[in-house]
Amino acid sequence: MKRSSAFTMIELVFVIVILGILAALALPRFDRDLRQEAADNVLSSIRYTQHLALNDDKTDPFDNQWQKELWAIRFTTAASGSYYNVSSDINQNGSVSKDETAIDPSNGKYMYHHHNNPVQANESPNVLLGKKYGVGSIDFTGTGCSLKHIAFDHLGRPHNSIGGASNDYSTYMNTDCNITFTFTGGSPNSFSIIIKKETGYAYIDGQDDS
Repeated sequence: MKRSSAFTMIELVFVIVILGILAALALPRFDRDLRQEAADNVLSSIRYTQHLALNDDKTDPFDNQWQKELWAIRFTTAASGSYYNVSSDINQNGSVSKDETAIDPSNGKYMYHHHNNPVQANESPNVLLGKKYGVGSIDFTGTGCSLKHIAFDHLGRPHNSIGGASNDYSTYMNTDCNITFTFTGGSPNSFSIIIKKETGYAYIDGQDDS
C-alpha cells in the first residue's frame, strides 16, 4: 500500500504554539520601533530647522524685531492631535502662515498645520505627531525654553520667546531644554529630546550619539 505523508495533530499544535510565542515577542519590538520613529522624526526636524537658520542670516541691527524672523520649530498640543511647524515669521506679526513655512525635503510639502483647519493635501504628514504616531502631549522643561518653540540664529545658537524679541539677545537660550513627548494611553513609553544651551546641539535622551 502507498502511504501519504502529513503532519500529525500534535505537530500542528506545536507549530501554532511557537507562532504564538513569536508573535508575543514581536509586539514589544513594534512599540519600540514606533517610539524610535517618532523620536527620529522630531530630532531630524529640529536639526533641519537649525540648518535653515545657518543658511539664512536674519541679523539686522537696524531692526529691533529681527529675532522674530528666526527659523523656529513650534510645537502645538490640540484636541485633534499634537503637531509642529517649521517656519520663519517674516512679517513679524506674531503668527505664521503657510507661505512662511519650510518645505519638507522628504516629500516637497509644507511643514505646516493648524488645528482649526482640516489637514490639506500640500501639508506634510510628518508634522502630525498625534495622527501619525499617537503623541498626545508635548512638555517643555527648562527655564530657557518656557514657550513651546525653539529658534536658531545664523550661528546655530538656540533661542526661545522670540515673539517678544528685541535687539538685546534676551531670547538667547542659557539653559538646556528638555522636550518630552508622551503617547496617548501611555504606550509606548515617552521619549525626550535634549537641546543644549549655547550650541543648540540636539539628541534623543539616552541616545547621546543619535
